[in-house]
Amino acid sequence: MTWRTHMCGEPTAALVGERLTLSGWTARRRDHGGLVFVDLRDRSGVTQLVINPEHSPEAAELAHGIRNEFVLRAEGELVARSPETVNANMPTGEVELKVESLEIVSRSTALPFQLDEENVDETLRLRYRWLDLRRDKLQRNIGLRAQMVGIIRRTMEEAGFLDIQTPILFKPTPEGARDFVVPSRLQPGRFYALPQSPQILKQLTMVAGFDRYYQIAICFRDEDLRADRVQEITQLDVEMSFPDQELLFALMEEMFSRIWSECLGIEIPSPFPRMTFAEADRRYGSDKPDTRFELELEDATEATRGSEFGVFAGAEAVRFLRVPKAFSRGELAKLEELAKEWGAKGLAYLVFDGGEIRSPIAKFLSESELAAFAGADGETLLFAADAWPTTSRVLGALRLHLAGELGLIDESAFTFLWVEDFPMFERDDEESRWTAVHHPFTRPTDEWKNRFAEEPEPALAHAYDLIVNGNELGGGSF
Repeated sequence: MTWRTHMCGEPTAALVGERLTLSGWTARRRDHGGLVFVDLRDRSGVTQLVINPEHSPEAAELAHGIRNEFVLRAEGELVARSPETVNANMPTGEVELKVESLEIVSRSTALPFQLDEENVDETLRLRYRWLDLRRDKLQRNIGLRAQMVGIIRRTMEEAGFLDIQTPILFKPTPEGARDFVVPSRLQPGRFYALPQSPQILKQLTMVAGFDRYYQIAICFRDEDLRADRVQEITQLDVEMSFPDQELLFALMEEMFSRIWSECLGIEIPSPFPRMTFAEADRRYGSDKPDTRFELELEDATEATRGSEFGVFAGAEAVRFLRVPKAFSRGELAKLEELAKEWGAKGLAYLVFDGGEIRSPIAKFLSESELAAFAGADGETLLFAADAWPTTSRVLGALRLHLAGELGLIDESAFTFLWVEDFPMFERDDEESRWTAVHHPFTRPTDEWKNRFAEEPEPALAHAYDLIVNGNELGGGSF
């Protein structure tokens, strides 16, 4: 017995007249009283089965009892559909299998939800995970992931990197989250730690002379779940001896360009643009800026020194966004509440509307200050006046919020960006010590290598992140 001669997504007009055997799951059954049509599905696609009682009475009798998700094996001749029944939306839409022999391999109980049903409770989906994974979206996602991993492996191995698998049971290392620990049965009271990354282990491979290492590594981090934080992740992990930044950047750009091209059919121009952390923070209020739209932050600190508006005059930094909309008072009140959630004490504004300036602070601003702001009609300037990091956090978050609200983002675009020269340290006031901004396995940039211990705050690290559409896709250091 042959289970299948072809996958369900493979039959095309070139195979018309051949005898095929297909096996798969019932996606849909349509019983017309005489003829029964069944959409048979596997991970490759769907083929329509036609069961005619005049040609195969036994198969027709079975077909009347078929329900969704029954597993079937069907044999028959592949025939062309009549012109009026061709389905141009399906790769197999020009053909159908005229069934001569049908077997119900496995029956399904009543389904807790339909595979094409929207807004199914996530707990229910997880309880029936094997069923959830049959949905088209998840089938595509997992197939896409497998395709992406294949491209990564080919790219890395063509560049001379060796795939080395490192241990999962290890010891704690200084990373950015808490460790998951595993008690040792043979040594009571002692524990293994699951790796947050294979950092120490991959460095051992360099000491051992393997020179170029990579791994599709599973990493574990015991931290609170958020939209962009999970406790188990899979990452491409890379290490190299005698490192060359330009070589590594070019290799990553080649790899991501191949992934986007082969998986999505989108060509990504390279080399990717580069920007220092300081510039990203100054222009976008973020170390992972979304560069699909403009709306950059502007600095009014110098223009407001000596201002009669005390909030501006006394602030370490005064910065603003120039938004292409004249907001109403109600809209500004909502924006102020959002700004307060991100740490602002308030939200000053100037609205340029019909030749007038609407603002409670305008009367405190001099002619030179108003000239420096120079808003066009229909614009609103939103100000943050505080410590520099606070103005970045508040205006950076407002920038993203407003871009979504005002439709400024080109959703079809992918903008890649290298962000370099991160600060090496940040002050942890609770523990009264300096901690690593990126991670502790980072050397200072050349101009700081002999003096970062004396001046830790302004010292720069030889660290970088790769950003796409405001998301951190990866990062590393030398």
